[in-house]
Amino acid sequence: MLGDVNQPTIGVLALQGDVREHFSALAECGAKPVGVRRVSEFDAIDGLVIPGGESTAISRLLTVFDLLEPLRKRLRDGLPAFGSCAGMIMLASEVLDTRPDAEHLDGIDMTVRRNAFGRQVDSFETDLDFAGIEGGPMRAVFIRAPWVERAGSGVEVLATVPHGPAAGRIVAVRQRSVLATSFHPEVTGDLRVHKLFTDIVRKG
Repeated sequence: MLGDVNQPTIGVLALQGDVREHFSALAECGAKPVGVRRVSEFDAIDGLVIPGGESTAISRLLTVFDLLEPLRKRLRDGLPAFGSCAGMIMLASEVLDTRPDAEHLDGIDMTVRRNAFGRQVDSFETDLDFAGIEGGPMRAVFIRAPWVERAGSGVEVLATVPHGPAAGRIVAVRQRSVLATSFHPEVTGDLRVHKLFTDIVRKG
């Protein structure tokens, strides 16, 4: 732990996507959020959030700014990370329905299908039971969201779609200190996923 254990420094990858919303949620959970755009800034954080946005754009910018391999190394070395929506895609070990030149970070042993729920007009909300989080169902917002088609043997499934055509699809997972959701907890005001991640970071 680099900073105060009660106020860990959590970076938010600030290349593209909904950075500000994650900043606000992390601060409310007692963390110190900082933007990350340079390799040197990886050394000053206890954990990292990869926000929603456009996964192929994030992939391209990671490459342009020479962040891709350093971030892969930090994840291999145990850096706690949380990815929402596009962040989930970036953390996958395999991505379906993406550009052939798109890169990913191999943070979780899973296969993710990009835009699995459809286009922007197919965005929706539903209530999810989320394993390990108390307080009843969580309202989840899905916007051009992915889902997990394969979760490796070391991956814990935390939530699945409860009903409808996509019933049973995996939408939240954890492997060791890396967490991913295909929905956007940063936009609902429900801080429980961010609190879970902040606690993961505190435990190192």
